[in-house]
Amino acid sequence: MEISASMVKDLRERTGAGMMDCKKALVESNGDMDKAIDYLREKGISKAAKKAERIAAEGLANIYINGNDAAILELNSETDFVAKNAEFKELLDKIGNAILNNDPKNMEEALKLECGSDTVNDLIVNATAKIGEKISLRRFEKVSKSNDEVFGSYLHMGGKIASLTVVSGDNEEIAKDVAMQAAAMRPLYAKIEDVPEEDLEHEKSVIREQVINEGKKPEFADKIIEGRIRKFYEETVLEEQAFIKDSSINIKTYLENNKSNLVKLVKFEVGEGMEKRNENFAEEVMSQIK
Repeated sequence: MEISASMVKDLRERTGAGMMDCKKALVESNGDMDKAIDYLREKGISKAAKKAERIAAEGLANIYINGNDAAILELNSETDFVAKNAEFKELLDKIGNAILNNDPKNMEEALKLECGSDTVNDLIVNATAKIGEKISLRRFEKVSKSNDEVFGSYLHMGGKIASLTVVSGDNEEIAKDVAMQAAAMRPLYAKIEDVPEEDLEHEKSVIREQVINEGKKPEFADKIIEGRIRKFYEETVLEEQAFIKDSSINIKTYLENNKSNLVKLVKFEVGEGMEKRNENFAEEVMSQIK
């Protein structure tokens, strides 16, 4: 497979590795980006804790709360310019409140919800026609809590990341702290038990290759793997992360100290896992002139 310069550039941006290392990794993995990332990690060239995905689509995420119900959603646009528009934010609010005040089970039901004389789908279609850019409701989740639980919500980077937590107890400040932690530190999982076995085994296999390539003695391998898996948890699991307000404790200890427990976490990062528009503006203008 031919390895293009853009593939090398993309891998370098994801891993921070050098150009030649990135090209070699892509050649060795026959152009498979995920395998190339693993190759660099196994060789100790990239320290990436996870397979980074290109963040592409623009838009905003937001959270709406009323009593024991909350709604979190992501609305996408093609450009960040449109996402900052007052009309886009108004549309986000209308859809968010429609979801909050109803109980859609899936995207089809959400798009059929009524907003005044229109449906959510009508509002999106009309906004797309008016703005001249594709608008889409990418995802949402309706969350409910009990009376002895509290919501915590936090928007990071003006709504590029929205984090919603449900925490036992009556201290909303604790719940907000945990939501802020999740938004700022971007964990992949809430608790250790949430880590899929497949993800854990994959991480162990990468670490095992690292240990072999580092020339460590086989009898020490298991101990080294155990230590690095501990580090993996500390980087990717919310409860195991060092608390950003007090690095001497982790989030799990912070909750325990305040007689609280993390019940649920929902975190949306705008454009997460989606392909980014990567157009050259000058070329676009020239193509329109022609």
